Amino acid sequence: MFKLTSLDITAALLIAAVLVAAVAPPAEAAISCNTVITTLRPCVPYVLNRGPLGNCCRAVRSLNNAARTTPDRQAVCKCLKLLAGSCTNLGKAAGLRRQCGINIPYEISPSTNCRNVR
Repeated sequence: MFKLTSLDITAALLIAAVLVAAVAPPAEAAISCNTVITTLRPCVPYVLNRGPLGNCCRAVRSLNNAARTTPDRQAVCKCLKLLAGSCTNLGKAAGLRRQCGINIPYEISPSTNCRNVR
């Protein structure tokens, strides 16, 4: 069985940043950090070089489709930015949008200004 560690959570959150970003007041957001982690769990083995891409792209598309409003995208980004500094494989996480063929109009990095993403 797959055990989720704090590094895995960090990786999952950074994957989400590839797809969804911006900062919003938490009260307006419908997507929680827990939702992001749960949705992107299939991506953790790939990002940590422990497994194939598998169902990761399906998870990425699901989260991207769920984050329809600016507050949703901003809430996801805020969660990701909290953990971005501890990611050890940011390049692989950032490459998921290209790998999965999802058009996201921003780069993900620990310095992303989430307020600018709509």
